[in-house]
Amino acid sequence: MRKKIGVIGGGQLAWMMAQVAPSEDIDILVQTPSPSDSAVNLATKVIFAPINDFMATAKLAKHSDIITFENEFVNLDELQKLADEGVCFYPRLSSLSPLLDKYEQRCFLRNNNFSVPHFREYNSISDFDSFSFPLVLKARRHGYDGQGTIIIHSQGELTDILPKFEDIPLLIEEFIPFERELAIVAARSVKGEIKIYPVVETYQHHQVCRWVIAPALLSADKIKEIEYITEKLLIALDYVGVLAIELFLTKNGEILVNETAPRTHNSGHYTIDACNTSQFALQLQAVTGKPLGNIDLKTSGAVMINLLGYESANSDYLEKRQHIENLGTFVHWYGKSESRIGRKLGHVTVLLTENSPEKTYQTGKLIIEEIESMWYGDKLTVI
Repeated sequence: MRKKIGVIGGGQLAWMMAQVAPSEDIDILVQTPSPSDSAVNLATKVIFAPINDFMATAKLAKHSDIITFENEFVNLDELQKLADEGVCFYPRLSSLSPLLDKYEQRCFLRNNNFSVPHFREYNSISDFDSFSFPLVLKARRHGYDGQGTIIIHSQGELTDILPKFEDIPLLIEEFIPFERELAIVAARSVKGEIKIYPVVETYQHHQVCRWVIAPALLSADKIKEIEYITEKLLIALDYVGVLAIELFLTKNGEILVNETAPRTHNSGHYTIDACNTSQFALQLQAVTGKPLGNIDLKTSGAVMINLLGYESANSDYLEKRQHIENLGTFVHWYGKSESRIGRKLGHVTVLLTENSPEKTYQTGKLIIEEIESMWYGDKLTVI
């Protein structure tokens, strides 16, 4: 029987999930606030309501076999009432519970012996005594694409910033002068099967991902270490679905877990074109109990470049997109009508066919520079 999967959230992640749903014999239903959200036109049914509207999720549940998530902006206490009535959530609410609050996530990781940056919950000014500048200040909930994350360089900056977060719970973290930022996407099925995509290198600017190179240029030992961390975390959470982990490779070669995202993730968008099974298909397979597909790369590697807004405008940037596509790329446009600085409007994937990891990496960097130059032009410094 054709499965019906309800998705809390209707943005580009739900949209990309809905694109592969027919091939998995699945109908996608979404709960989302706006008729202009990306997934609306592809969903079998839409409940128009805020993401954290418990009553709307109850309506969604009546039409769904399983409910999954596009984002973390949910009220677990309210959703637990539905779970107690038999509504099936994957990932389980118990798996999400230690992850949604960044301080609680850090505590969970530390308590399970994962290496993380030094951190502390902010309650008073004395909580900064064990940190030196620069340091990182994060909103404990509802941060994404760099929102709610600030790097503080001095006591003066800290004094100016704190009043702006007066009513927002905060997390303090040490600043890590990393060598590279890395990420990995993996999935665990209802039956406990685990699949792990290649480790990738990411580049963040103003805490927003600009590009991804897959696979990352790493030693076999580092890859095994990250894969071990990934499998251990999936099992510790009793997780079902796709999970992303962002990591730091420090200058002394240490791997630190930065953050986790309990959903499909920007760092895994390359899998749509570069892997035999995308992260979005894998999510649907995992939550419905199907065998997880072959996730091998089709080529030696790939790059993914986010198309970020660099101005406030209403435009589909069709001419620029066509020029980029003429390079032999895969352009994914999210159908958003409004551009603003830093907003994710789409992404580009380029498959690489070099004969060595080093050459793959070098070619990838050159392609990234070319596409960013075409997209941003002289506005590159804006983002």
